[in-house]
Amino acid sequence: MNVLIVDDEPPARSRLRDLLNQLPDYHPCGEASNGADALRLAESIAPDIVLLDIQMPGLDGLETARRLATLPHPPAVIFVTAYSEHALDAFDAHAVAYLLKPIRRERLERALANASRLNRAHLASLTAEPPEDGGRTHIRVRLGQRLELIALTDVCYFQADQKYVTVRHSRGEALTEESLKTLETELGARVVRIHRNALAMAAHIAGLEKTADGGVNLVFDSIADRLEVSRRHLPLVRQFLKNV
Repeated sequence: MNVLIVDDEPPARSRLRDLLNQLPDYHPCGEASNGADALRLAESIAPDIVLLDIQMPGLDGLETARRLATLPHPPAVIFVTAYSEHALDAFDAHAVAYLLKPIRRERLERALANASRLNRAHLASLTAEPPEDGGRTHIRVRLGQRLELIALTDVCYFQADQKYVTVRHSRGEALTEESLKTLETELGARVVRIHRNALAMAAHIAGLEKTADGGVNLVFDSIADRLEVSRRHLPLVRQFLKNV
């Protein structure tokens, strides 16, 4: 994967270049010290991924990312910054990850791997106009100090636990600050309420199984997890399975 480094500070560019040279699957294909130069380079060399600082003179990183998203073959953008307060704006600008300086190799490698998994179809969905039904394709999640995007097609269920909601996806789990109520309202028929504290993605529901104590668990098609279905919500879940 070809990676373009964009940062106005030479030591920061050097640090990222050294880290990339330690990772066999990623090649630093160019460097820029400002947004305007980054756009020109991106148009000429078409990088797969851009490591992008936010606070730069002239065209800042957020606006640079928005313009990168309009290219015929937009790269995946990973923001690399010392400022955490720009995280939400970063994802609105179509970033796939947000890393705080100082950058550690393992965190960079995970972010690059996540960016690599986003194929051109996924990247196109990030930059496309929202569907008429207001649907979305990804959800913002927190992994330690990092914020990333997870494709909703990979999500199996959402489960509330006090302040946060766990997002269980095909590769593991992460946390989101979005509430179950907000997710249920926005995702509509794409989710099924199975418990007061859990929503299941309809596309990944495989069936029901009885438990030894007389309860009922939901079974998924791609993970081994079992989730309790409450008595209150069981009739609706059964009706959903009957209609699929």
